[in-house]
Amino acid sequence: MSDLLPESRTNAAEYTVSEISGALKRTVEDAFGNVRVRGEISGYRGPHSSGHAYFCLKDDRARLEAVVWKGTMSRLKFRPEEGMEVIATGRLTTYPGSSKYQIVIDNLEPAGAGALMALLEERKRRLAAEGLFESSRKRRLPFMPAVIGVVTSPTGAVIRDIIHRINDRFPLHVVVWPVRVQGETCGAEVTAAVEGFNALPVGGAIARPDLLIVARGGGSLEDLWGFNDEALARAVAASRIPVISAVGHETDWTLVDLVADMRAPTPTGAAEIAVPVKADLEANLASLAARLRACTSRNFDRKRQVLRAAGRALPSPDQLLALPRRHFDEVTSRLSRALIISTERKRARLAAIRLSPATLDRRIGEIRKMTERDIARACAGLRAALRERRSRLDRTAQRIGPEPLVRRNRLCVERLVSAERRMDHAATMRMGRLRSRLTQADRLLATLSHQSILERGFVLVSDTSGALVKRAAEVEPEAALSLRFADGMVEAVAGSAATRAKPQPKPTQPRKDTASNDPGAQGSLF
Repeated sequence: MSDLLPESRTNAAEYTVSEISGALKRTVEDAFGNVRVRGEISGYRGPHSSGHAYFCLKDDRARLEAVVWKGTMSRLKFRPEEGMEVIATGRLTTYPGSSKYQIVIDNLEPAGAGALMALLEERKRRLAAEGLFESSRKRRLPFMPAVIGVVTSPTGAVIRDIIHRINDRFPLHVVVWPVRVQGETCGAEVTAAVEGFNALPVGGAIARPDLLIVARGGGSLEDLWGFNDEALARAVAASRIPVISAVGHETDWTLVDLVADMRAPTPTGAAEIAVPVKADLEANLASLAARLRACTSRNFDRKRQVLRAAGRALPSPDQLLALPRRHFDEVTSRLSRALIISTERKRARLAAIRLSPATLDRRIGEIRKMTERDIARACAGLRAALRERRSRLDRTAQRIGPEPLVRRNRLCVERLVSAERRMDHAATMRMGRLRSRLTQADRLLATLSHQSILERGFVLVSDTSGALVKRAAEVEPEAALSLRFADGMVEAVAGSAATRAKPQPKPTQPRKDTASNDPGAQGSLF
């Protein structure tokens, strides 16, 4: 059996696949134990469910697989994004399972501030196009909030400065939502804090703030990158509670500063903007109260002086009643004399009138004659009115007697009979015209119907959906077809491409010989 095997003629050592893969792994890791690679992030889809992140670093000619372990992801200063140019620090290794090499990233930083600024400008442009930076949508801050919500780190100096400043100016209730203000989870935690404050019910166990302060100390662009998160900017813009942004120093700007209702230069400045000075308010209130009391006192004094001046200008009661009193005395003295004169005049007039029965009878007779004359005139007028009304009644009775009514009814009956005859004649003519048009349309329909074409031997071909098949090229092999004849439907199956019949060319008619022996032939003209 050994004689049948070919004899090996080389002394090269043999390796297994695992040995080769291990040797390559050790060689690569020894030679590239610590490298810095510059490239563009490609294929980044966020952390895996295990917490690790897998993507590629590429340039214009090559690409390198990259992995960031879960522990390293939590320590990164900013979150990787698709298309970002970065500098990755780590070590090269191989993955024997698929014969690939990759870089295990220990640190990731943008390739200069220009890359982050370009990304920031692109986000700023997109949010500005949506109108999130417009001053018209920003809300006014409450003058004296009862509760203030602060979103910041609970262990830094920022929260102590804010609370200390608020207690100095106007002590009130402060609710702190602890978050990380740096690192990969910074943006998500601050976004959740803003949305959480807005979700608190009014009058619940935790007081709902009247004002929010998002605060952080100063730092570099990378340190403040969490506050440039797009989701955080949208959450602040959608907040129903007014928001003061106090991120970084006065020269530091983030997207949160642009969408917030008010930007403070420092966290301490945010506390000063949020609440007024209680001592100043009390002093102002005391000053206003003193001014009000002084103004009221001066107003009362001025009104009192005006009243006294008006009282001095008025005359006394004796002066006001002097003339009426004198007039009353004069009228009283004249009244007694006038009464005596009037009585004497009435007595003289009554003495001049002589009353007797004859005078009364004459006066009664005159009145009786005048009454009888008026009664006679009234009776004559009544009789004339009755005669006029009777004549009008007679004329009306003649006009509406039975004969005119009979004549009018007869005329109406004749008109009705004539109209009925005309209506019957018109209906008959109309029905005849419609019947003629219907007969013509039925003949035209029968002429243009495809049924007459099917009667001549043609067939309609349709597919399973009912659509007509007009070309042979539209029929798929083994396709189900429906053939409609003049007398019914037939189901059929199309043949395969190999067996499908090709269209046959039309046979050409043989030309007749122009030199026919037929003596009656007339040449090739026909």
